[in-house]
Amino acid sequence: MDGNAMKTRDDLFAFLDGLGIAVTTKYHPPVFTVEESKALRDAIPGGHTKNLFLKDKKGRHFLLTVDEDAVIDLKTVHTLIGASGRVSFGKPDQLMAYLGVIPGAVTAFGVINDSGHAVTLIFDEALMAHDVINAHPLTNDATTSIASEDMKRFVEATGHDLHILKLASENAT
Repeated sequence: MDGNAMKTRDDLFAFLDGLGIAVTTKYHPPVFTVEESKALRDAIPGGHTKNLFLKDKKGRHFLLTVDEDAVIDLKTVHTLIGASGRVSFGKPDQLMAYLGVIPGAVTAFGVINDSGHAVTLIFDEALMAHDVINAHPLTNDATTSIASEDMKRFVEATGHDLHILKLASENAT
C-alpha cells in the first residue's frame, strides 16, 4: 500500500461520477451480516453481495464477491481462484490496509483503495448475471446499486483485472 490516505465514500462517488457511472444509494442503519441487511431491505432490486476476504499460504489476498445466498466451499475454492493451498480469512488489519474497510463493510468497491493491487478481486458469474449489483459504498450504513456492466468498468478503472468465475456450489439452498 502506498502512503495515500484511504478513499472515503464521497471519494468513491466522485470516482464513479468521473467515469460517467450512475449509481443509486440507499442509506440505512449499519449492518454487519447478510441477515441484517436482508431484514432492512425494502425492495432494492438486483443481486446483493456477500464478500469473502481471503488469504492463501503465500500471503496473497483475494476478495470473492458473490451473491448473498451463494455457498462457497472454502476447502476447495483455492483450486478455482489460483491460490497456493487452502485459503483462510484475511485479518481485519489487512482488510483496512488494502481495501480501507472494516469487517461488515467489505465490498468490491474497496479495490479503489488497493493502489498496490495486492488483492485479487473475483466475482461469481451468478452474481454478475444480474443487471444490477448492490454493494456497500465502503461503509456498512448504505447500499449502492450499480449496473453490473458499470461495476466491470469501475474495476478496470482502478487498474484491477476483471475476474469472473463460477465460484458458488450448484445447490445454494
